Amino acid sequence: MCGIAGIFHLETAKPVDPARVGLMLDAMPWRGPDDSGIWTAPGVGLGHLRLSIIDLGSGAQPMLTEDDSLAVVFNGEIYNFREVRTELEAKGHVFRTHSDTEVILHGYRQWGEACVEKFNGMFAFALFDARAQALWLVRDRLGVKPLHYALLSDGSLIFGSELKSLLAHPLLRRAPDLSAVEDYLAYGYVPDDACLVAGVRKLGAGETLRIVRGRPLPQPQRYWDVSFADRSRAKPEALEEELVALMRQAVRSRMVADVPLGAFLSGGVDSSSVVALMAEASKQAVKTCTIGFDVRELDETAYADRVARRFATDHRTRIVSPDDYGLIDTLALHFDEPFADASALPTYRVCELAREQVTVALSGDGADEAFAGYRRHRFQMQGERLRSLIPASVRQPLFGTLGRWYPKADWAPRPLRAKSTLLELAGEGGEAYAASVGVTPHALRQRMFSQDMKTRLGAYRAEDRYIRTMAEAPARDPLDRAQYADIRIWLPGDILTKTDRMSMAVSLEAREPLLDHRLVEFAARLPVAQRIRGNSGKYLMKKAMEPFLPQDILYRPKMGFVTPISAWFRGPLAGEATAIAGGSALAKTGWFDAKMLGKIAADHKAGLADHGRLLWQLLMLDKALGRLFAL
Repeated sequence: MCGIAGIFHLETAKPVDPARVGLMLDAMPWRGPDDSGIWTAPGVGLGHLRLSIIDLGSGAQPMLTEDDSLAVVFNGEIYNFREVRTELEAKGHVFRTHSDTEVILHGYRQWGEACVEKFNGMFAFALFDARAQALWLVRDRLGVKPLHYALLSDGSLIFGSELKSLLAHPLLRRAPDLSAVEDYLAYGYVPDDACLVAGVRKLGAGETLRIVRGRPLPQPQRYWDVSFADRSRAKPEALEEELVALMRQAVRSRMVADVPLGAFLSGGVDSSSVVALMAEASKQAVKTCTIGFDVRELDETAYADRVARRFATDHRTRIVSPDDYGLIDTLALHFDEPFADASALPTYRVCELAREQVTVALSGDGADEAFAGYRRHRFQMQGERLRSLIPASVRQPLFGTLGRWYPKADWAPRPLRAKSTLLELAGEGGEAYAASVGVTPHALRQRMFSQDMKTRLGAYRAEDRYIRTMAEAPARDPLDRAQYADIRIWLPGDILTKTDRMSMAVSLEAREPLLDHRLVEFAARLPVAQRIRGNSGKYLMKKAMEPFLPQDILYRPKMGFVTPISAWFRGPLAGEATAIAGGSALAKTGWFDAKMLGKIAADHKAGLADHGRLLWQLLMLDKALGRLFAL
């Protein structure tokens, strides 16, 4: 796990100052505390920060071929590098190291850009081809590892693992992209196809970008996508066997490391399944760690303890208070862009705990997206069935009218918010699902924005991203479309961004075996009944894991982390709530109606409404604006 950065001149091979690449690396030291390196040649400079995981002695980067014609900087891991290396050696390639990085160089020399299809892993890398005078940027299939890039006024392209590495370059113009503000307020994060800093782009999951000197900057090319268009006809028993085999292979391949390795264990289905398969493959006790809370309703440590005892893991638990708002500035520093998923708080704490003993930790991320584990997936299925039974000419005026007049109940669990449910039933499937994954509704955003902001946004609306993605999905069923959109938008934008930034903040490598692309492709071919049955999501996965895990672990209700945000803004963060309406970076932008912001803060503090989540969003936006634009 590492950090990468670099500069490439598109028009002429102007010299690259190594010190400038060094500044880009210095902006994110936590991504590579073990080593660093910079390499320059006419028109190109590559920089690398190393967190040593594999081949500790000879895997330094930037890494070059013997003839210096190819150079690469690489962030991540290629889990099947030994198999690829064996194939390359059979074709006559001679290796000088035992690292997975060198496989990229030889793979590119053998297969060209098609080499990426051979790699199974999480990665973002930049490869310079001196003979072609080209820079090739690549990101893994699911978007586990990040890669930002931007074109500058001097004709150079800069890239880096984090936005802050680009911001270290003096020629990057710092201007906000207002459509990204709209996206953030809608989703609680800035999606991968947007950036709060205008002109900065993120290479998308499963994409490559080849930049050739003397040619215009092209559009990225997608080399992988998941398809829900086909259905497996295998019997359930055969599907269970295949799933366990794929999971076992994914877990074992991610246990390869030359440093201490462990796992996060929440006591839920996903992390417990990973730990079960790790214990099966390991001769030593698996190191596991759990974060617990001093509020019984939020605490899952009893379940984690049961799993730890079952597999005799070397288990550690740390109890923390949900009142962890002291991490706000730490979150703002590491996310760069605003990020309002409050589960980042315990994610940071569990990474911090793990890093005390290990350098690599396996997580259970990805199973909910791949196997339909979210409640919203079930609600979308049920809603689509109802929508299909009632003509739109009846459904839209009936449910739309009821929804508009029904009182709001933001305090209630989402399934019990009848107003939201009625309005979603009135709309079409894509519109309804976009609303269900959103955090601040479009109508409320419109009331919050100033007239000038609304004019500048024009017809742009964040929800259209989900609606468009679902409409274009390679899918057969409404559930397919919802899952496809989650994998393309929510997974890289929220879940994987959170895990990457919080693990890297403490120099920990997090690996996601349940996001092995072969496992995701397998899940996408499952019949709907093998994903959701009754009120149970991830149906096949739970059935397949019955020989490994007890029933009350597999089938207990899903628990999510709930922060006492609303109480914070009536207590220790009350001053922050007041400042949002006036005097903050947010207030200085002119993007918002100051009276509306003041009313949101005042009504919340007085207990007239619950705007805790919205105030958290606004606070994290305010923090990001202060850091990015010095407002």
